[in-house]
Amino acid sequence: MAPDIETVLAPWVETTFDVFGCAETPGDLAERLPVVRVQRTGGYDERFAEHPRVAVDVFAATADEARTLAGQVRDALLFLRGPVGGAVIRSVRCDSGPSRQPWENEAVHRRGATYTVSLRAA
Repeated sequence: MAPDIETVLAPWVETTFDVFGCAETPGDLAERLPVVRVQRTGGYDERFAEHPRVAVDVFAATADEARTLAGQVRDALLFLRGPVGGAVIRSVRCDSGPSRQPWENEAVHRRGATYTVSLRAA
């Protein structure tokens, strides 16, 4: 069984983009910007592989920063292969590209996308 996708991708995002990566939205979100949140929202598992659907939300101080960072994350995820955080990433598919998403605090800009990641244990 592969490690939880949130524990694989959140640290990868932090290291790759020098942002705060998490699976849960921090209470002090506005003070930590930019933030990338990674959450499993579904998918399916097989005997030796998992294929989680993952929501990746980018939070930033400006709409331009959110759009740019969300695009960079998308591009990097689509090329991500090999060992990452105790798993082996086999492929990544973008199911719904980065788009503007509502957020309760209008000073925080959010872009969300969904991906299907195919992985197995390392």
